[in-house]
Amino acid sequence: MQFLLKRLAFYLVAFLVAATFNFVIPRMLPGNPADIMLANANAAMGPAAREALMATFGFVDAPLHEQYFSYLKSIFTWDFGVSVKFFPVPVTDMLMQALPWTLFLTGAALLVSFSVGTLLGILAAWRRGTMIDVIASPTALALQSIPSVVVALCGLYFLGVSNKIFPTSYAYDPKLDPAWSIEFISSVVYHGFLPVLTLSMVLVGGYLVTMRNNMIGQLGEDYISMGEAKGLSDARVRYTYAARNALLPSVTSLALSFGALFGGSLVTEVVFNYPGVGNLLYLGIVGRDFPLIQGQLLIMTLAMLIANFAVDLAYVFLDPRLKRA
Repeated sequence: MQFLLKRLAFYLVAFLVAATFNFVIPRMLPGNPADIMLANANAAMGPAAREALMATFGFVDAPLHEQYFSYLKSIFTWDFGVSVKFFPVPVTDMLMQALPWTLFLTGAALLVSFSVGTLLGILAAWRRGTMIDVIASPTALALQSIPSVVVALCGLYFLGVSNKIFPTSYAYDPKLDPAWSIEFISSVVYHGFLPVLTLSMVLVGGYLVTMRNNMIGQLGEDYISMGEAKGLSDARVRYTYAARNALLPSVTSLALSFGALFGGSLVTEVVFNYPGVGNLLYLGIVGRDFPLIQGQLLIMTLAMLIANFAVDLAYVFLDPRLKRA
């Protein structure tokens, strides 16, 4: 518990630092949301109305420290202001509509890539030098070096545009109304298959190589020889003994991948016109929607910290030494 409390305090400080950067950077840039909105609309506004609009976006004429504490209060009350591009829709509403789709996309891609990559890495290490190792390891290195945008565009062209096996846009059939029905869930899975596949192909190589190297390092340890000498089955030695200890660095890599994938899904979501937070961030950047960009970056930071804290919890379970620390 002491270990977890220390980690929780560290993540709280890290979140405050990220929120501080998120507060300072937009105020260092030229212009402000009110002027951008008026310029895009080719409209004129009186000084009083302009000040009211500035206050709506949180850019008030007050000392910087007062603005900062007001900004922190808005974060902890989950109030990110009003979107400039989608005015007058609150940023929170926009993010809450897009967040489930990104969580589905990234969660499914991480689950598939981590499971497949870890299992193939275990088998490649256990049977190193055999056909599975000769094929899997170079293929993993090749997949790891290909940019995600190339994989997404190739998948879109060959499986979507050319052969029309999968849809090329949207998260579900626009003709359907969202509901917990077999038809709607099937449509979500069908439309999400290609984006999940492209994201998984980029990640699976890293997990495979990491797990293979970790397993090879563990196979030379004395406790592996002891397990074999006790007459335990190959499967038990492979998974219960070697894989459990080799899994620790892969779990750390999983948390880092979640944060990177949460931000890197922007490319995949834009290519497939998927309505997640990555696509929303792209629209915010194009429209110079500072409140939307700030809210999205905070969501990304929070997702990264939660993923790392989940890894700390997993470490306590996987490594008994932490329980005695």
